[in-house]
Amino acid sequence: MSFVIRQISLTADGREIVRSVALAKPQLSLGRASTNDIHLPDLALEPDHARIEQIDARTIRVRATGTLGFDVEGRTTRSADIDTSKGAELRFGGHRVTVAQEDDATILSIRRVDAVSEASEEKEEARVFSLRSLAPPKRLTAWGLVLAILIGFLAVPIYSYATRPANDTRNIYSVKGDGAWSSGPLSQAHHALEGKCETCHQKAFVSVRDSACQTCHKSVHDHAPGARIAMARAEPDIGGKFLNLVASTFGKPPEGACVDCHREHEGAGPMQPTPQAFCTDCHGSLKDRLKDTKLADAADFGTAHPQFTALVQYNPGKRPSFTRASLDAKPMDDSGLKFPHDVHLSKTGGVARMARTLGAEKGYGDTLACKDCHRPTADGVRFLPIDMERDCQACHSLAFEKIGGTVRTLRHGQPDQVVADLRAYYRSTAPAQPPALGRMARRRPGDYAQGRVYHAYFGAQAARPSRADDAIRAVFSKGGACYDCHIVTPPGAEGNAGWSVTPVNQPMRYMMNGWFDHKAHSTESCESCHAAPKSHDARQLLLPGIDSCRTCHGGEKSKAPVPSSCAMCHSYHIGDGAPWTPADRAVRKDQADRPRRFGQDS
Repeated sequence: MSFVIRQISLTADGREIVRSVALAKPQLSLGRASTNDIHLPDLALEPDHARIEQIDARTIRVRATGTLGFDVEGRTTRSADIDTSKGAELRFGGHRVTVAQEDDATILSIRRVDAVSEASEEKEEARVFSLRSLAPPKRLTAWGLVLAILIGFLAVPIYSYATRPANDTRNIYSVKGDGAWSSGPLSQAHHALEGKCETCHQKAFVSVRDSACQTCHKSVHDHAPGARIAMARAEPDIGGKFLNLVASTFGKPPEGACVDCHREHEGAGPMQPTPQAFCTDCHGSLKDRLKDTKLADAADFGTAHPQFTALVQYNPGKRPSFTRASLDAKPMDDSGLKFPHDVHLSKTGGVARMARTLGAEKGYGDTLACKDCHRPTADGVRFLPIDMERDCQACHSLAFEKIGGTVRTLRHGQPDQVVADLRAYYRSTAPAQPPALGRMARRRPGDYAQGRVYHAYFGAQAARPSRADDAIRAVFSKGGACYDCHIVTPPGAEGNAGWSVTPVNQPMRYMMNGWFDHKAHSTESCESCHAAPKSHDARQLLLPGIDSCRTCHGGEKSKAPVPSSCAMCHSYHIGDGAPWTPADRAVRKDQADRPRRFGQDS
């Protein structure tokens, strides 16, 4: 059972226009509200006026839902059953509804009836529901509003700016009405300049110039020489050239200005990051224009980015050598330290037993964990270099004598002082027992010691000077306190006058041109990125490659869990260590940032 609604209207020349719609519903609503199945825009009707129900295949029931009724064959009623095979004529306000049967459908033909009251009804509607008769003409209103906007938001600020005292520095920011020109609040970095427009906008109707930025940012490093940037930048297409022309016409500085990257008035939080396109305009196809560049093309982190490169040391010593190497080549970083991660992180063996023994005192678990030795910086971004006294001495004690309640230890990081302390020890009254390095502290764990203690003396029957020499040799030889962790050079080798220990290099950064924040990745475990439990060689560089990062990070417009633009990891003003600077300059800068070398510890 269904209804067919036919809306019949007349054109200006008297032709009928019929619009039909079929509704397969057992009940229809009728009224003035537009939400009804049959919408009749007539003020004589209620918003929800009546229901038309299908009783059986040949009968419909029409009933009023409000206080007003309807007409059936000229008789007013509030409910009526109609035989559709015989038909009927209903009237709702100024509309006539004819009921008929056609096949299995009930036909409702609706026609607007011309009534004497129609004109007055429209006037009544305009008077009751409209302010048309009271409002001024639309054109006059539009021009009045345009004039008010021009006066309030353009003429007043310009007049205030032009007539202010030229030398009155106290009122330099007292232009009236210019607040309406701001597109939003300043970022957190420039919040102190809020309301002080002329700090940056030094000339009226002229975009911010680099000279205004450099008033405060005096030491900002250029990304590259200007001529080289001009060569690297891709030629704009026709649309880009048109936009550049428009920008130049309205006083915008040429490409490469500070405002191209640092966009202000976009919110009170941190300054919005630079769009990826700003970088890829050059770096996406850099080799096409700069044939001599050593930089690989990078257009999108998720799909077009080279493998990471790290600054590693390959010749430790007094004059170390460094090189930048791709992680694809699995480079080694010879730090000068002998340290097997797998032994210290093993869940079995001497180290694990020592961790359980010291657990209550040092806060260790059943085994050593990364956090027991690697401690984050105050901001959580990086990790501090390993410190012998703080991180190692709980197990690897350098104690060799106890006087009263005071334990004497050898000076870590000072080989000459170690030699001097041992000679002074043997030059005094001969000790009743040869000093055992670590005897007053703990037995050294791990495979390297086989459970023995550090001994600073192995020849008890020798004369006193010989005993001192034997003790010194034992400390710096295999099985001694220094040898198993450090590279030791004996006297006479490499021109050494005495025993020496190769300085240990502990960089806080390997990727000098990228930025990584450990704190932002605190939800991850160390082992999810660094394969330390399986590393048996201290030279292995335990850095994750780009594929590891891509499990979460993708390009700026990717569907990755963390869409990442270039600015998330790279700085435009990179400073010393930039790829176009001499290689040794990067090394010197890196060395200056590494105060914690062996031999420099306090």
